[in-house]
Amino acid sequence: MEEELKNPELKAESRNFIHAFIDEDLAPGGQFAGMTVHTRFPPEPNGYLHIGHCKALVIDFGTAEKYGGLCNLRMDDTNPAKEDTEFVEAIQEDIHWLGFDWGDRFFYGSDYFEQTYQFAEELIKKGLAYVCDLSPEEFKANRGDIGVPAVSPYRDRPVEENLDLFRRMRAGEFPEGSRTLRAKIDLASGNFNMRDPVMYRIRYIDHHRQGTKWCIFPMYDFAHPIQDALEGITHSLCSLEYEEHRPLYDWVVSNVSIPYHKPRQIEFARLGIDHTVMSKRKLRKLVEEGRVSGWDDPRMPTLCGLRRRGYTPQSIRNFCERIGVAKNPSTVEYAFLEHCLREDLNETAQRVMAVLHPVKLVITNYPAGKTELFDVENNPNRPEDGTREVSFSRELWIEAEDFLEAPIPKYKRLYPGNEVRLKGAYLVTCTGCKKNPDGSIAEIYAEYDPNSRGGNPADGRKVKGATIHWVDALTAKDAEVRLYDNLFSDPEPDAADKDFLSCLNPDSLEILTGCKVEASLAGVVPPGHFQFMRLGYFCLDSKDSRESHLVFNRSVSLKDSFKPTV
Repeated sequence: MEEELKNPELKAESRNFIHAFIDEDLAPGGQFAGMTVHTRFPPEPNGYLHIGHCKALVIDFGTAEKYGGLCNLRMDDTNPAKEDTEFVEAIQEDIHWLGFDWGDRFFYGSDYFEQTYQFAEELIKKGLAYVCDLSPEEFKANRGDIGVPAVSPYRDRPVEENLDLFRRMRAGEFPEGSRTLRAKIDLASGNFNMRDPVMYRIRYIDHHRQGTKWCIFPMYDFAHPIQDALEGITHSLCSLEYEEHRPLYDWVVSNVSIPYHKPRQIEFARLGIDHTVMSKRKLRKLVEEGRVSGWDDPRMPTLCGLRRRGYTPQSIRNFCERIGVAKNPSTVEYAFLEHCLREDLNETAQRVMAVLHPVKLVITNYPAGKTELFDVENNPNRPEDGTREVSFSRELWIEAEDFLEAPIPKYKRLYPGNEVRLKGAYLVTCTGCKKNPDGSIAEIYAEYDPNSRGGNPADGRKVKGATIHWVDALTAKDAEVRLYDNLFSDPEPDAADKDFLSCLNPDSLEILTGCKVEASLAGVVPPGHFQFMRLGYFCLDSKDSRESHLVFNRSVSLKDSFKPTV
């Protein structure tokens, strides 16, 4: 990954150890020789997908694509506390937006509740599972330590008693938290995940699909390997925290009678990005406390937030592919994500003119009542995108910062006596200004050279002044523009020793009203990606914008702060 960030042009494929393992498995004599590669993406529907999930998503679906295989979408809904159909639908929308599809291979973990329960009974009958009466506090106290075995006084219960108790757990005869079903593995294991882990717990709670049918729910470490095996998954690709759980994954699929091969679990490092948090719990807190406007707030790292901000599917896929797949955790600069978006929008976004801090420019020698139309390219990188007409008249809007009454050294924009080029229109020379009573600039005055249409003087003289953008005051549309910055001012808000809420950036959102944009933007529909010339890349806000009140979000600035080291 480090090499990729130093040189983003490197191909991630050359370093993808996951593909190397799969190649090994598919080779003659390999574990899956002659078989179709089959992966799965198993999000829990208790929140919206964020950019961290996106890395796993791209790995799962992208690996299946690479090998001409299959990828299942499975909702991991075995923990019903905060799961909801709203999140299921949002996850599906996000995956489709990124350009991936699961076909007819859409499943719920809860689809397998009955089969999972039967496998649990099978383990009890084999003497490999037992009902434990330890309370959560007692369980923790008896877990042991390094070199000190765990203790369970219920480990040697007879099989028939365990079966009876487990069936009564299912029937709802016992209080929540009073009993669990535990695997009988090794209380002295150096891997604490193997010290007779809990496989079922009692929960009296409504399930978003099953209602109150079940009051016992399987733990992820028990349900997940069973689901993988039942679906015929060849490669279970997951984040690095599950590496220590792999022996338990293998133990489960090896000890239940699923007539199928054992899937191979491969772990990779999670995605870390500076100036953001990836915890669903923390993101939920931002939403519930009103620190952001919702899950789709354009400052959020959620895919719906990034989409509303103006991120494109291709930019996110490029980002995930170019950071590569690594075993060791590392943190990627948020600037690199912006770099990938900027690259994509530079190629695809339509160029338009907008003025965020408008001040009126009056061209005093231009005929009153006259309007001209200039034919301009929509995107110089894509001739196939054609041209559009932009109107020009006596009064224009320009950026306030493009005029100084008393210029500073090296200032090349408008000031009395200086000549500049109006983008694609004419050369104008500033003749002065009028001020408001408070000293602010009310109007700027200039004269144009009628023999410089298109910005090229007929006499061929060299213009030392800058080229500035403008909007025709006669046809301009009013707009609200939202300028976004990092949600957190601290590059490491997720650090264990920090209160992430105290790291919030108070200047992460600036709202500008009274902005002026080209008339052509009045009829656009979201997302409508545009480069506002000289200002950055913007998109129409998908939630708040309407024809009578245009709202644009800045997706990313023109200036690239990511500096790869070659």
